[in-house]
Amino acid sequence: MKSMNEKTIINADRSYRLAEQKAVEYFQTLAEQHTGKTYVPTLTKDFEAWKPNHIQRRSLLSFFTNKKKPTQKDYHRYIGWLDMTGKLEPYLDRSISYIFMRDMGKALDSPETKQRIQSVVNSLKKDLTTNQANNDDVFSMAKLYRKAQRNGIETTLIWVTEKLKTVTANIPEEMDAEEAQRKLIKIIAGLVMQEVEEMGDGVSSEEKSRRLERAIRLGYAYGLTYPFIDDLLDSNVLSEQEREQYSELIRVSLVTGDVPALGEWTGKNKGLMLYIHSELKAAFEYIKENQPEAEWKAFLEQAYVFFKSQEVDRIKDLKNENYTNEELYIPVILKSSASRLIVRSIISAPEDEGIDNRTFYYGIYNQLADDFADMVDDREGGRVTPYTYYLEHHRERLDLINPFELYWTVIANLIHQVYDSDPKTREVILNRAINGLKRFKEKKGKQGYSEVMELFFSGSPAFNRTVQDIVRDATDVDFFDKLLRDHMISNLRQERKEKEEFTEVTREMRLEINDFLPISNSEAVTLKNVPIIDAANYSLNSSGKRLRPIVTWYMAVKEYGLDKTAILPLLKSLEYMHTASLIYDDLPAQDNADIRRGNPTLHQAYNTAIAELTGLFLTQKAVEEQASLEAFDAKSVLQLIHYSASVTAEMCRGQAMDLKTKGESLTLEQLNQMCFYKTGLGFEAALIMPAILAGTDELEKQALKKFARHAGIAFQIKDDLLDVEGDQTLLGKSPNRDAKNNNSTFVSVLGQEGAKREMWEHYCLGMEALQDLQHKHSFLKHVLNYFVHRDH
Repeated sequence: MKSMNEKTIINADRSYRLAEQKAVEYFQTLAEQHTGKTYVPTLTKDFEAWKPNHIQRRSLLSFFTNKKKPTQKDYHRYIGWLDMTGKLEPYLDRSISYIFMRDMGKALDSPETKQRIQSVVNSLKKDLTTNQANNDDVFSMAKLYRKAQRNGIETTLIWVTEKLKTVTANIPEEMDAEEAQRKLIKIIAGLVMQEVEEMGDGVSSEEKSRRLERAIRLGYAYGLTYPFIDDLLDSNVLSEQEREQYSELIRVSLVTGDVPALGEWTGKNKGLMLYIHSELKAAFEYIKENQPEAEWKAFLEQAYVFFKSQEVDRIKDLKNENYTNEELYIPVILKSSASRLIVRSIISAPEDEGIDNRTFYYGIYNQLADDFADMVDDREGGRVTPYTYYLEHHRERLDLINPFELYWTVIANLIHQVYDSDPKTREVILNRAINGLKRFKEKKGKQGYSEVMELFFSGSPAFNRTVQDIVRDATDVDFFDKLLRDHMISNLRQERKEKEEFTEVTREMRLEINDFLPISNSEAVTLKNVPIIDAANYSLNSSGKRLRPIVTWYMAVKEYGLDKTAILPLLKSLEYMHTASLIYDDLPAQDNADIRRGNPTLHQAYNTAIAELTGLFLTQKAVEEQASLEAFDAKSVLQLIHYSASVTAEMCRGQAMDLKTKGESLTLEQLNQMCFYKTGLGFEAALIMPAILAGTDELEKQALKKFARHAGIAFQIKDDLLDVEGDQTLLGKSPNRDAKNNNSTFVSVLGQEGAKREMWEHYCLGMEALQDLQHKHSFLKHVLNYFVHRDH
């Protein structure tokens, strides 16, 4: 319904009617083929031609080869096995061919498409085998950043990484944050892939960087609609009133080309909706800014068709017995085709009737495959799809089209009517269909799978037997995008699990450290009213992160197997040294800070003289604690004390450099050197001291020092960024302190964007240094992740 003051720029109803008319004609064609069961003899003949490449007689050699075949859950070993057995190239060929058909609407018999597929396969094979040799993870931030650097888009990668982090943090608990993140990444990757294909190989590096940056930002802008429109409206997060209000806002945006103000939001999700409205408005405007008027209208029309077809399905009631076949399938055809046609309009791809038609006809195949895989969850959630509705009503409604039979009808139609009986197309589509059934069988188990097949394949027993024999015996039907999807989900879950464990370990250890840090008053000198110990405890008792003793504890106890109680003096000494350095840092003669860890600085709470003496007192207490490491041999303890003293001296040198260069413009090399002395060495000590006590070899220590250097600099750059971007409440200290003190920082020297690039460069160097360690220290990986992602 159109609002009174609504100024539309597209004829939404006409756009939907035209798309619906085309969908009705397509459905009628499919329905006729389904009624006549023409797909059965057609596909039976197709499978006979397909079998020789996938159904082989079992030999002794194939028995041993398949026995050694790893599961697809083990990403690296599986890729290695494919490469070793010579199966990697055909595996990639069918995978890339499928993506070219599904996502780009390409015809596989085109010479140009064949050439492009082979080029992508060669490049991907080289990349995968190189990763195998280096044991690289395709989803590691360090690897992605290096790739972004090679393409000149590292700033954009940093931007989208920050955006993904914020989106994930704002996904309501009732929704799946990992799945939302995966979908968003998939959309971004899809748009990048489309842009790469559209630009070809003949563009300059500058033009390539510009177009890739644009594709990433457009991908993010479009991808936001999945978690914050589709998934949100499908969930139970919003009340009925909120859902109606939000749906109307989306409709108005699409028909007018402008996102209206959120208006008065009275529901319980006001905070969430304020964020979503702000983010989607910015995304909508970015898409608008990057399209000519004609393409912008085409985008709005496709987006409206997609949105309305989703809404039509969303308001359906699974208990309603009266939906017609047309009402069940027409929205499926519309939304499945529109979702991919939108992508072409977003990147302003030139008109191509062949691509548009293939994309339109292909969509329902993919949607029916997805709905088949998800039908149990969809039914439990009360969602209406052709499968859930058939499960619910097929006994009473004999007129209902069996969606699984229509799925095979669509396959036959695609192979022979849309793709003109092309052998390569037949090969790829049948591979995909059998792979889907194999995965479903693995997920449901033999019994559950048999029950589903008995219901959905009951009308074609002979064809059912043919398909089931193939599902049992077929080989080489797996696909890289499925492997990548599973690996991404596994990675996201593993990352979340490790991050939760890291957070819990650091929280528990921080509490323990806080308990034993305070210095007992029983150790005080006999003179009364000397406030040194009270001043020391004032500084120690404030809410510090305790990063250094936490890292030392983990490395000593978890990695080197040292006794937890025996290293307590070392943990105390590290925090005493660090706290002393902060006291000196805050003094009026240095940074002249008034807030530290959320409290007045020590010289503000007491006076400058007491602050200076307390710093000296804590450094001597640190040496005293180190000298009491009685469980270790004297030579190691002496080495540790010697190392600690040299680190303290170098840190003083770094602070002196900082003071001397106030107001001066430093080079990046000078800044890195000063930062390492001020910050990196303190972190290095937290790694090297337990290594000394554990007696590790010199190679391990050098690798740890290399990691510490880059991690420490990354930490300092993040501090510099937080000084200009951070929230004082979270920081526990006044922001913009560096500018007030005329300090040279990474931000003042490089600017915010340059500082971020430098931080991620040191992040990558730190992650790469971890590869040189004898143990794979996942804890240190999360320490470094924390350094660059923290908000205080």
